[in-house]
Amino acid sequence: MKNLKAVILAAGEGTRMRSKKPKVLHEVLNKPMIDYVIDTAKGCGAEKVCVVVGHKADEVKAAIQKDGVVFALQAKQKGTGHAVKMAGSFLEADQDILILYGDTPLIQGKTLEKLVEKHRQQNFGATVVSAVLENPEGYGRIIRDAGGDFLKIVEHKDASHQERCIKEINTGIYIFKGADLISSLARLDNHNVQGEYYLPDCLELILKAGGKVGAVTAEDDKEFFGVNSRVQLAEATKIMQERINHFHMENGVTIVDPQNTYIDSQVKIGMDTVILPGCVLEGKTEIGEDCKIGPNSRLTDMFLGNGVAFQTSTGIESEIGDNTTVGPFAYIRPNCKIGQNVKVGDFVEVKNSTVGDGTKIPHLAYIGDTDAGKKVNFGCGSIMVNYDGEKKHRTVVEDNVFVGCNVNLVAPVTVKAGAYIAAGSTITKDVPEDVLAVARARQQVIEGWKKKKMKKES
Repeated sequence: MKNLKAVILAAGEGTRMRSKKPKVLHEVLNKPMIDYVIDTAKGCGAEKVCVVVGHKADEVKAAIQKDGVVFALQAKQKGTGHAVKMAGSFLEADQDILILYGDTPLIQGKTLEKLVEKHRQQNFGATVVSAVLENPEGYGRIIRDAGGDFLKIVEHKDASHQERCIKEINTGIYIFKGADLISSLARLDNHNVQGEYYLPDCLELILKAGGKVGAVTAEDDKEFFGVNSRVQLAEATKIMQERINHFHMENGVTIVDPQNTYIDSQVKIGMDTVILPGCVLEGKTEIGEDCKIGPNSRLTDMFLGNGVAFQTSTGIESEIGDNTTVGPFAYIRPNCKIGQNVKVGDFVEVKNSTVGDGTKIPHLAYIGDTDAGKKVNFGCGSIMVNYDGEKKHRTVVEDNVFVGCNVNLVAPVTVKAGAYIAAGSTITKDVPEDVLAVARARQQVIEGWKKKKMKKES
């Protein structure tokens, strides 16, 4: 949408969080609350966003790394109206201004789009989003006239007994015509119990000046749920979890136990993939079609092709090709590129390595700083010895190599195509093509050794 800006209020200390971290930086499914609000504002068409900071302002500003975001400082918190005043240089008379809050991560773009559309259709000077709650305790109340039109908002602390019985509340989400907001802020006072400048009073000022004010009742009051404590943070996380899981299930993903599956907002999952219980999918993870993930697996910034089975394992910042199996109890560390039809079995760790198509690493192995070719077989206990105490070195294992059990390849070393490494060998020099390399002491049998030992001990 054109001619739309957003102001996000994020200056509060959030004492009920009992945290050293600013409230708006607390995370819902690994994403700071303020990021959800900024992304939603931009998603509904806000061309520029101003975040009003206060408590630990530098920390909040440093954490927000997004284009098109500017900041205003509210050094002393004197109410929501005062906070918007601090963004005065950002406001423009010919722009519509959305007012949002950094601690309401559940707000959705489609809701804001409807708000903007109705605000413009009705030519309102200001429009507030309301909600009807069974327990409106603590919220400002929407006061309407006999015809049902908006009259004013009364804060809970200033409300009479009769006004407190009203269940329609102010969610705190507004849109203003820029000119009306600027003029009403200039006339705003703090003649109330708290001695603060209330933004809702701007609506009454606009009415008194002959403008029009509307109230749009939200279909889902959960979207405007504000997070002020760790308990509420958990509640918001649960709502977001249900929302995201529902989205994926509607798009063809089977989630066996949605209550026990945690998926970040940026994760992408292909059709007919199955997510088993206990999985955590984080960051920018992308999972293809027909995969089976879990149970109890964690994927962070991973890319998985189609038909991947990833069982009871952890993967971080790596790629896995089609029809590869991982786990159980495997660990894929950052910067790995694992090919198609690969087997990474139980208690295998892969780090900073490439693994070619068809390679098998069935169990109890460490593949670190390695370039492994196609159809390599790593026997049980294969270890790529990559660290000399000062520097890391790489190992190269070319196509069709057979690495026997309990083999150490001491980097830097290259094993050429088709070579065999005998079980128990420690390889410190390059191995040519199509040979058998043996690097271990020859077996000896010492006759009578046990009798001599027993006689000596007696």
